[in-house]
Amino acid sequence: MAANPTASAPPRPIPTDEELMALPKDGYKRELLNGEIVMSPAGSEHGRKIVRFTTTLAGYVYQHDLGEVFDGQTGFRMKSRDVLSPDVSFVARERLIGLQQAPEGFFEGAPDLAVELLSPGDSLKRLNQKLAQYFDNGARLAWVMDSKRRIVRVHRSLRSHKILTDAEELLGEEVVPGFHLPVATIFAPITHR
Repeated sequence: MAANPTASAPPRPIPTDEELMALPKDGYKRELLNGEIVMSPAGSEHGRKIVRFTTTLAGYVYQHDLGEVFDGQTGFRMKSRDVLSPDVSFVARERLIGLQQAPEGFFEGAPDLAVELLSPGDSLKRLNQKLAQYFDNGARLAWVMDSKRRIVRVHRSLRSHKILTDAEELLGEEVVPGFHLPVATIFAPITHR
């Protein structure tokens, strides 16, 4: 009897938190998107820009006791059971009341602010899938940084965004009150000689 070519394969089981946490620590960022593990290695320039930006954001957040900033290895569990890891994320203080430390596993829901720095291999389709899940799971703001075009897309929802050029200033709005940073600073070249 021939196999039915239109029959769909049984769905793959979604990895448990323990299985995801046990994946190799080999320099690849892994996320669970649409039930599949997606790897996205980043180059050194990507890492440099993320660290420089994270340092600025975290310094401001901690100085004003606004909440916590997390790096791109931190997983956030979506309602879909996907686990996403923005390059930088911020969780407001109100959501942390009563916690002595962050969860050992993944945060439930999206961060208040999700920051993504586009890599050359990032697809717009995958990025939009992630943004949709962030906002569907409680994100209030997302910043998508595009080094190639030297712009930041500021999202308040998947469909509501504005584009900032490197002549403008990035604002934390009501999510990170008082935070502001010239967009040009995000894309600044190495100046050490």
